Amino acid sequence: MRGWQVRRWIACRLEFKGRRRTLLQPGRFTELFFLDEATALAAGHRPCAECRREDFVRFRQAWAEDRGQDPPRADDLDRVLHAERIDGGKRLHPATLRDLPGGSMVADEGRAWLVVHGDLIAWSPFGYGERRAVPGSTRVLSLTAPSVIGALQAGYAPMLHPTAGLP
Repeated sequence: MRGWQVRRWIACRLEFKGRRRTLLQPGRFTELFFLDEATALAAGHRPCAECRREDFVRFRQAWAEDRGQDPPRADDLDRVLHAERIDGGKRLHPATLRDLPGGSMVADEGRAWLVVHGDLIAWSPFGYGERRAVPGSTRVLSLTAPSVIGALQAGYAPMLHPTAGLP
């Protein structure tokens, strides 16, 4: 069984210019729905260059600032993201909590957590829950790819579900 057909994994708007699609069409891409953008980024997706143009431009600008280069083309982003998200399964990246910016997602104690101001907030498909303070020296497995972490560190702020409790 093949796990993917294309490198382009994008996070789109649910509504855009009144377009309607029939979901799960054979031979077409598979639509996935995420709790929020932090979850989509952790899954290896990036903002769509069409329906989320402003977010895409901000994302690639932050990506470029982190790397000290010109903003990349969408294909260049997708090539890097693809390499970072796969390794026979979901690729996890060892990290120290203090090195991760807000909006990153980590795996710890068999659960997924959102990093916010150095704290961890428990993730579920229905929203965020328990918040806990964790020492910055804690070693975790980042679900968010290194290149996306760089974009977050350079100022890209993903949209978060209201249950994250942020203004």
